[in-house]
Amino acid sequence: TDFGKTWKKILRGIPEKEFAHVIREDPNRKGLLYAGTERGLYVSFDDGDNWQSLQLNLPVVPIHDLAIQARDRNLIAATHGRSFWVLDDLDLLYQMNEELANEEVHLFKPGDAYRMRGGSFSRPGLAVGKNPPNGVVVYYNFRHKPKGEVKLEFLDESAKVIKTFTSKEEQGEGEEGREEGSFRRGGGVQKIPADSGLNRFVWNMRYPDATNVPGAVMWAGGTRGPLVVPGKYQVRLTAGKQSLSESFEIKKDPRLSTTPDEFRQQLDLLLKIRDKLTELDEAVNTIREIRVQTGDFVKKLGKLPAKDTIANTSKTLNQKLSSIEEELLQVKSKASEDPLNFPIKLNDKLAGVAGVVESADAAPTKQSYALYDELAGKIDDQLAKYRQIVDTDLPAFNALVKNENVPAVILKPVEKNK
Repeated sequence: TDFGKTWKKILRGIPEKEFAHVIREDPNRKGLLYAGTERGLYVSFDDGDNWQSLQLNLPVVPIHDLAIQARDRNLIAATHGRSFWVLDDLDLLYQMNEELANEEVHLFKPGDAYRMRGGSFSRPGLAVGKNPPNGVVVYYNFRHKPKGEVKLEFLDESAKVIKTFTSKEEQGEGEEGREEGSFRRGGGVQKIPADSGLNRFVWNMRYPDATNVPGAVMWAGGTRGPLVVPGKYQVRLTAGKQSLSESFEIKKDPRLSTTPDEFRQQLDLLLKIRDKLTELDEAVNTIREIRVQTGDFVKKLGKLPAKDTIANTSKTLNQKLSSIEEELLQVKSKASEDPLNFPIKLNDKLAGVAGVVESADAAPTKQSYALYDELAGKIDDQLAKYRQIVDTDLPAFNALVKNENVPAVILKPVEKNK
């Protein structure tokens, strides 16, 4: 770019009260210019003919120098009084064009992501910067706010859906909403933004979580789904009748020598652990639901003649189920420090194996496979007992209620006035 010619354009395109200190052209897109001024940052997409603010969350501060990392696609601003400021989403600017303003829905191509350890959290209360998000950053734009549900799907190379997120409010406990790298647990399922204008969503590169037992205290591990392996993926945005897709790549940490086969071995075992945890937790949730329903039913019987027989059968049924639940999960733990007093049970032990397998980007050890087989065998023994009760004792209880001709609606006796 002819510096003198561009400088005159700068002076014409930026407000008169500004003073331009520096101009830089982006090496990845011809005609994309950045200007640092006395009061902030500006950008031009047409070689300086038109300028607009690129202030974003940058405080009003003089910018005396700019540097562009061509390979990593970062813009670094040297300010007076606010240290360095980094814009790490230049891919978004590269894809900006005039047609975008007229599109009802637009999905930007995500930049490639790295499967790295760590996260974007920072200690609250400290005047420190925040790291870029650890995950796949997806941007999409709506000309008008969508009226219906918006859906984001992440697919593997064979177009099989790995995980789906929607704009609907989701309920439930779990670790789906947990920021990658944070120590916060819980949060339920993430909800994607769906507002007019530009929207941003970060996928933490994980498969869906295992089913969770509400209120369960975990000590050795959690229910979070495993990381995907490095490779090629797709994201699909669906809004109304429109569906748009873009491809991206997840790369391994370049410092590692882990092979694709080793990554796959790790994922296969972690998915087996997740599925076994789901099977266990769903059984516990069903056991608790049976106990609640039978208990509530007995309470409604009042003084009916059949109450004692049904109550005794219900008690026996729930005792059998509770003995299984207590082997699968530590029911005495109600707070985070309770496992110090009450030993963890099969679900927590199995979750601990997942934590060990996932602790490094490497193939699982022989010991991890052996421990999984041992714990899975013990879990299967308890689940077999559980299924036997559900297939025999529970139908017997229902048959007893039916044979006793218990009315569907039981009214509380009305007390006469004294």
